[in-house]
Amino acid sequence: MGQQARTRRAATTAALLAATMSAALAAGCTGAGGPADDGRGQSPSSRQSPSEGRDESGPTGASVLAVKLDNARAARPHTGLDAADLVYVEQVEGGLSRLMAVYASELPKAVGPVRSARESDLELLAQFERPALAFSGAQGRLMPLIDKARLDARTPEKAADAFYRDPDRAAPHNLYLRPGELPASAPGADALTTGFRYGPAPAGGEPRESRTVRYPAARFTFTWSAERAGWLLSTDGAPTETSDGERVAPATVVVQHVKVRASAFRDFLGNNTPYTETVGSGTAEVLRDGRSYDVRWERRSATDGTGFTTADGTPVNFAEGQVWVVFTGA
Repeated sequence: MGQQARTRRAATTAALLAATMSAALAAGCTGAGGPADDGRGQSPSSRQSPSEGRDESGPTGASVLAVKLDNARAARPHTGLDAADLVYVEQVEGGLSRLMAVYASELPKAVGPVRSARESDLELLAQFERPALAFSGAQGRLMPLIDKARLDARTPEKAADAFYRDPDRAAPHNLYLRPGELPASAPGADALTTGFRYGPAPAGGEPRESRTVRYPAARFTFTWSAERAGWLLSTDGAPTETSDGERVAPATVVVQHVKVRASAFRDFLGNNTPYTETVGSGTAEVLRDGRSYDVRWERRSATDGTGFTTADGTPVNFAEGQVWVVFTGA
């Protein structure tokens, strides 16, 4: 990507993030009488057109598909999660977790259950060139900001044929996406402008059998499996499997220590929505090949990917295969 394009995207992103705070402070937070979590009860006519205020210049080639996934107990097992190149884990209201699965190499037949977007997603997704974001809806005051962002928002209202309900599951944990119904195709790994590097393991590291990350109301444990050449995931103490019975086992796990602060938004119950800051720098642990590496991470702006380096500044390679990035408090 050229410097001019990056400069334009950086300026746009900064303006949008500033607008997020000013709009929220002007409008106030949503209390118990506000819209439901998914925002599905709102009228489409009350929202800004997805093309209004959006910079339509720049590349128009295929980009990644990001899907917001429910991760409550009732939402498991997931469908299509094993096909994702990258999975981000973030804390949401009530100390629970939500996933963002990013697809570039292949698009599965179905993905879900799909849930709502959050303010942090705008900053996180700005690293990609106009990604498609599939989600069920969002807090009412957040939707105009999503519509202005440099992404293609895909919701049941805007792409009805691409979503369906599973009658065997209870709402709201039963909304699924058919990626093949979207006007998109798998762009290939080159679209993953994350800054990640792949190759031989760095020197050093400590042998590690497992690593657990805890949120106030969620728990993730990654246990090394030489047979699978990956880290077997357990969520809230139970093995994490996809709907086809496959155990989730990413090749690389990044436990990234970040600032998690209160955002300017609340859910329909009045709970504050945490904001995960992914721009900046800090410490992280990279798990690969049965070893743990203490590293530094840096992301200079929202339009940049994230670099991971050892203490002497050497870039850290990830193992080939799926990557999970678990954001946790610094």
